[in-house]
Amino acid sequence: MTNPTAKTSISRMPNPGEFVPELSEISAALFKATGNRSVPRTTMNLVHLRAGQIVGNTYLTVLNTSFLRKAGESEERITAVACWQDAPYFTDAERAALALVEATFQPAPPGKERVSDELYAEAAEHYDDKAMATLTIAIGQIGFFIALAVIGKPQPVASLADEQWD
Repeated sequence: MTNPTAKTSISRMPNPGEFVPELSEISAALFKATGNRSVPRTTMNLVHLRAGQIVGNTYLTVLNTSFLRKAGESEERITAVACWQDAPYFTDAERAALALVEATFQPAPPGKERVSDELYAEAAEHYDDKAMATLTIAIGQIGFFIALAVIGKPQPVASLADEQWD
């Protein structure tokens, strides 16, 4: 008889940090770069949640949903990230950030740029140069972690303090 409360591994690969110890330095540097407060942490978590949804990754979706809950975000806002375009819960600045992450991670329509000049200008209306650089790095940051999440398939966790690799 098996123990119904035993943790079942769904990680495909061992913790990559065990083989590439520099991973923790890279991760810390990315979090430091995006932690300069030029973009609200909530906005970055919304962007990271949307990226996880776009690529269909449970780990990133659960993790960023948890971050938003811990930050006091409403269930309506968290749930509506998947359909943010017509949801009344987001500021214009958040909408611009969500549009940027979608443009980055979804294919462009044939013959169109992923991030058009119009989309960039819209985002730049809400974010100064430092914030635009930070938001761009935050989108790149989640791109970095998407590769680890979809290839390695770590266990879904609600906190970075939780063990996600066996």
